[in-house]
Amino acid sequence: MMPFKQMARLDKLIHEPARLAIMSALDACTLAEFLFLQELTGLTKGNLSSHLAKLEKAGYIQIDKQFIRKKIPHTTIRITREGKTAIAKYWEQMDQIREATKQWQKES
Repeated sequence: MMPFKQMARLDKLIHEPARLAIMSALDACTLAEFLFLQELTGLTKGNLSSHLAKLEKAGYIQIDKQFIRKKIPHTTIRITREGKTAIAKYWEQMDQIREATKQWQKES
């Protein structure tokens, strides 16, 4: 199969750059605070919240919101088993595309 056709099979939810950064970070550390992810990605609070909501809806992450001393919000995000499977599959597909591209270039 040509590598370009394989690209169409990538998980589009994860493939978006901000969500890829979020999922990759969570895959590495399992659990992260909202502010850590915001700093890591450079996203605004609203933009990060929007991306997290999409990932949560897909079942890739779990969001836990608590309040410290009843005032200070403390939000943690963890990757789910489904999320770990999805990001592993994504990177496996990317590796296959890269290898197929190398082979395709040799044959051209």
